[in-house]
Amino acid sequence: MSDRNHDLRDRVRTTRAAARALAALRPGDRTRGLDAMAAALRSHASDILAANADDVRRAEASGTAAAMIDRLALTPARIEGMASAIDTIARQPDPVGERLQETRRPNGLRVAKQRIPLGLILMIYEARPNVTSDAAALCLRSGNGVVLRGGRDACASNAAIGAVLRSALQAADLPADAILVLSDLAREDLQTLLEMDDLLDLAIPRGGPGLIRQVRAWSKVPTIQHYMGNCHVYLHEDAPVDRSVEIVRNAKVSRPSVCNALETLLVHQDAVERLLPALGRALALDGVRWHACPRAMPALTAAGADVIAAKDEDWETEYLSLDLAVRVVPSLEAAAEHIQTWGSGHTEAIVTDSLAATQAFLDAVDSSCVMINASTRFADGGELGLGAEIGISTSKLHAYGPMGATELTTTRFVVTGEGHIR
Repeated sequence: MSDRNHDLRDRVRTTRAAARALAALRPGDRTRGLDAMAAALRSHASDILAANADDVRRAEASGTAAAMIDRLALTPARIEGMASAIDTIARQPDPVGERLQETRRPNGLRVAKQRIPLGLILMIYEARPNVTSDAAALCLRSGNGVVLRGGRDACASNAAIGAVLRSALQAADLPADAILVLSDLAREDLQTLLEMDDLLDLAIPRGGPGLIRQVRAWSKVPTIQHYMGNCHVYLHEDAPVDRSVEIVRNAKVSRPSVCNALETLLVHQDAVERLLPALGRALALDGVRWHACPRAMPALTAAGADVIAAKDEDWETEYLSLDLAVRVVPSLEAAAEHIQTWGSGHTEAIVTDSLAATQAFLDAVDSSCVMINASTRFADGGELGLGAEIGISTSKLHAYGPMGATELTTTRFVVTGEGHIR
């Protein structure tokens, strides 16, 4: 083993030891650490913004796509959002030690389940430096250590945020080594890291398809994937015009570069003439470019929308831009079949006033988040009350959908007897 690999193992081993110390703390101590982290982000915002500006300049000079620049860039408001997310996590119940499903057996044994931390979590992610603070805070709340390997594009930002958070824990006399930011990790070292199944308990890759495939190929550590967000909205035959326009516009336009943005719109054939002209006119004001099936194209063209013919690859594309695929379907069942064929398991929505259609959609769609008369943009840990998320799992083991502190724990059996023997 090379000296470089030895050094990496030593750093991870130190973080694992700190994770055990973190898990043994009282809930109030972990809360105190979270409060210190939020305060430190606010007081050191200028340092973080300066580091982020360097990352953004490098990304722009290298021709990085606008959607990625948007994910990378921090502002004072975004740093305040990061601190506010930690505030919310700090006010949540501490999941560690929670007793569940306590029962008494006929022989008098008391059997319960107890939440415990997973241990040491490896987070691999691209761009979005806010993930550094979100993941660190959620792991602290759940008693886990965390190894954070962000992308090279956010190297300076992640290092600055990590230094601020570690200093906050150190000042609060808490195990700062429970957070390890590997901002200098070379790509060839990632495989070495993913082979440390004796030290790491879970790996969470969060990024594009290429990153997900690479991690799955290399990892000996159990993996939960945050795969791409090919999100759909289905407008049922009775979908109201105003509600449809509001939801579709919000889902597509409010922030098109994120994984919970709408990418494919499905419209029931009986609602085409009623809905698509209004949608075409409304979204034209936002600069949306439609990739339309033959049935949808005439109504959108007549409304003055920017329309091109859709190709098969459009149905599986995560645009992360103001492009939107649209397909007319003959039924709710056909909409669900399209989603099952082309979707990524992230988030789907239905717009309807029919309880029967709502239930049929819920029964037919197998994604991690399903919205009923609401924008796909609500598929977010903060919006769903988690404070933040370490990722949106598109795997089903052991969590599905946005993962907060509770999803970063497992359960063990605690059995209490009075001298019982078998």
